[in-house]
Amino acid sequence: MSDRKYRQRGYMDHDREPQRPKPQSKPVEREGPRSPKMMAYGEAVKCTSCGAKVPTNAGAESTCPTCKAELHTCRQCAYFDPSARFECSKPITVKIVNKNARNTCELFAARTVVEKQTSSGPPTDARAAFAKLFKK
Repeated sequence: MSDRKYRQRGYMDHDREPQRPKPQSKPVEREGPRSPKMMAYGEAVKCTSCGAKVPTNAGAESTCPTCKAELHTCRQCAYFDPSARFECSKPITVKIVNKNARNTCELFAARTVVEKQTSSGPPTDARAAFAKLFKK
Protein backbone atom coordinates (compact mmCIF):
# COMPACT_ATOMS: atom_id res chain seq x y z
CA MET A 1 0.00 0.00 0.00
CA SER A 2 1.23 3.45 -0.83
CA ASP A 3 1.77 6.05 1.83
CA ARG A 4 0.39 8.83 -0.39
CA LYS A 5 -3.13 10.07 -0.10
CA TYR A 6 -3.57 11.13 -3.77
CA ARG A 7 -2.66 8.95 -6.73
CA GLN A 8 -3.23 11.42 -9.60
CA ARG A 9 -0.61 11.76 -12.28
CA GLY A 10 1.92 14.45 -11.46
CA TYR A 11 1.38 14.41 -7.69
CA MET A 12 4.70 13.54 -6.15
CA ASP A 13 5.93 11.70 -9.24
CA HIS A 14 9.49 11.58 -7.99
CA ASP A 15 8.42 9.13 -5.25
CA ARG A 16 6.40 6.93 -7.56
CA GLU A 17 7.79 3.75 -9.05
CA PRO A 18 8.70 4.07 -12.75
CA GLN A 19 5.92 3.51 -15.28
CA ARG A 20 6.09 0.49 -17.52
CA PRO A 21 6.73 1.38 -21.16
CA LYS A 22 3.71 1.00 -23.41
CA PRO A 23 4.00 -1.79 -25.98
CA GLN A 24 4.63 -0.54 -29.47
CA SER A 25 1.70 -1.16 -31.78
CA LYS A 26 2.36 -2.68 -35.18
CA PRO A 27 2.13 -0.11 -37.99
CA VAL A 28 -0.92 -0.47 -40.22
CA GLU A 29 -0.07 -1.68 -43.71
CA ARG A 30 -1.93 -0.06 -46.58
CA GLU A 31 -1.34 -2.87 -49.06
CA GLY A 32 -3.07 -5.59 -47.05
CA PRO A 33 -6.49 -7.08 -47.68
CA ARG A 34 -9.28 -4.60 -48.15
CA SER A 35 -12.51 -4.45 -46.27
CA PRO A 36 -15.50 -5.74 -48.26
CA LYS A 37 -17.19 -2.33 -48.08
CA MET A 38 -14.20 -0.50 -49.59
CA MET A 39 -14.66 0.56 -53.22
CA ALA A 40 -12.24 -0.47 -55.92
CA TYR A 41 -10.32 2.02 -58.02
CA GLY A 42 -9.63 1.87 -61.72
CA GLU A 43 -7.77 3.86 -64.34
CA ALA A 44 -9.54 5.21 -67.39
CA VAL A 45 -8.87 7.65 -70.20
CA LYS A 46 -11.68 10.20 -70.51
CA CYS A 47 -12.51 12.87 -73.06
CA THR A 48 -11.84 16.35 -71.67
CA SER A 49 -14.83 17.79 -73.52
CA CYS A 50 -17.65 15.44 -72.53
CA GLY A 51 -16.14 13.07 -69.93
CA ALA A 52 -16.91 9.86 -71.85
CA LYS A 53 -14.48 6.95 -71.65
CA VAL A 54 -12.28 6.64 -74.73
CA PRO A 55 -9.89 3.90 -75.83
CA THR A 56 -6.38 4.12 -74.37
CA ASN A 57 -4.68 3.56 -77.72
CA ALA A 58 -5.87 6.83 -79.25
CA GLY A 59 -3.88 7.69 -82.36
CA ALA A 60 -3.15 11.06 -83.93
CA GLU A 61 -6.32 10.97 -86.04
CA SER A 62 -8.77 9.62 -83.45
CA THR A 63 -11.83 11.42 -82.14
CA CYS A 64 -14.21 10.93 -79.22
CA PRO A 65 -17.00 8.50 -80.12
CA THR A 66 -19.57 10.57 -78.17
CA CYS A 67 -18.88 14.24 -78.95
CA LYS A 68 -16.49 13.86 -81.94
CA ALA A 69 -13.82 16.03 -80.26
CA GLU A 70 -10.17 15.53 -81.17
CA LEU A 71 -8.25 13.27 -78.77
CA HIS A 72 -4.64 14.11 -79.73
CA THR A 73 -4.75 17.61 -78.19
CA CYS A 74 -2.86 19.46 -75.48
CA ARG A 75 -5.81 19.38 -73.05
CA GLN A 76 -6.01 15.58 -73.41
CA CYS A 77 -2.26 15.18 -72.68
CA ALA A 78 -0.88 14.09 -69.31
CA TYR A 79 1.72 16.87 -69.44
CA PHE A 80 -0.82 19.72 -69.85
CA ASP A 81 -0.24 22.25 -67.05
CA PRO A 82 -1.84 25.72 -67.28
CA SER A 83 0.68 27.19 -64.83
CA ALA A 84 3.79 26.04 -66.72
CA ARG A 85 5.61 27.76 -69.58
CA PHE A 86 3.67 27.24 -72.85
CA GLU A 87 1.13 25.33 -70.67
CA CYS A 88 3.21 22.12 -70.83
CA SER A 89 5.26 20.53 -68.06
CA LYS A 90 7.73 19.16 -70.64
CA PRO A 91 10.28 21.50 -72.23
CA ILE A 92 8.85 22.46 -75.63
CA THR A 93 10.24 25.19 -77.89
CA VAL A 94 7.11 26.28 -79.77
CA LYS A 95 3.85 27.33 -78.13
CA ILE A 96 0.70 25.63 -79.39
CA VAL A 97 -1.96 28.31 -79.39
CA ASN A 98 -5.18 26.30 -79.67
CA LYS A 99 -5.11 23.65 -76.94
CA ASN A 100 -8.31 21.96 -78.19
CA ALA A 101 -7.08 21.48 -81.76
CA ARG A 102 -5.28 18.37 -83.03
CA ASN A 103 -1.50 18.66 -82.98
CA THR A 104 1.54 16.56 -83.86
CA CYS A 105 3.39 16.74 -80.55
CA GLU A 106 5.73 13.76 -80.12
CA LEU A 107 5.62 14.10 -76.29
CA PHE A 108 1.86 13.36 -76.17
CA ALA A 109 0.69 10.86 -73.55
CA ALA A 110 -3.01 10.32 -72.90
CA ARG A 111 -4.17 11.58 -69.50
CA THR A 112 -5.42 8.75 -67.31
CA VAL A 113 -7.90 9.39 -64.50
CA VAL A 114 -8.10 7.26 -61.35
CA GLU A 115 -11.72 6.85 -60.34
CA LYS A 116 -13.83 4.79 -57.97
CA GLN A 117 -15.59 1.88 -59.56
CA THR A 118 -19.16 1.96 -58.37
CA SER A 119 -22.06 -0.43 -58.93
CA SER A 120 -22.35 -2.58 -62.02
CA GLY A 121 -24.97 -0.39 -63.68
CA PRO A 122 -28.48 0.95 -63.43
CA PRO A 123 -31.21 -1.48 -62.39
CA THR A 124 -33.60 -2.80 -64.99
CA ASP A 125 -36.78 -1.38 -63.47
CA ALA A 126 -37.96 1.04 -60.76
CA ARG A 127 -39.02 -1.69 -58.34
CA ALA A 128 -35.57 -3.29 -58.44
CA ALA A 129 -33.98 0.14 -57.89
CA PHE A 130 -36.17 0.72 -54.82
CA ALA A 131 -35.38 -2.72 -53.42
CA LYS A 132 -31.67 -2.19 -54.00
CA LEU A 133 -31.80 1.20 -52.26
CA PHE A 134 -33.16 -0.17 -48.99
CA LYS A 135 -31.43 -3.54 -49.08
CA LYS A 136 -29.48 -4.38 -45.92
